[in-house]
Amino acid sequence: MSGRPAPSRRTVLRGAALAPVAGLGAAACSPGGTTTDATPTAPVDLGAESEIAKGSAQLYRDHNVVVSRAEDGTLKAYSTICTHALCPINKLEGTKLVCPCHGSEFDATTGEVLQAPATVGLKELSVEAKGGRIVAGPAA
Repeated sequence: MSGRPAPSRRTVLRGAALAPVAGLGAAACSPGGTTTDATPTAPVDLGAESEIAKGSAQLYRDHNVVVSRAEDGTLKAYSTICTHALCPINKLEGTKLVCPCHGSEFDATTGEVLQAPATVGLKELSVEAKGGRIVAGPAA
């Protein structure tokens, strides 16, 4: 005998009941969760080119895209799927994107991480102005 008392039936049952809950918590915080990279797979019309002033950014939640315009007028677009846990980012403060899941922050003009837990920048997307409209996604 080891000298330690055997766990009670109640202790064993409590541990068995909590194990699946702990697994769900770990899965929810893992980068390989059930959320997928929902960025455009084809060019999408995001709206009027005039919606984005120089030095600002516009968040397009329905398409998981942010578009910014530099002072020289050039456009940049990034996926707004957080690279930490694949959550859709739904908050834009000026040119700073804030992920609702764990608080990662990204620069909407460069896609770079401003605050962890994310360590990888946002995925850049093709973007251009066509006939006064902003079009983003593959082959845009």
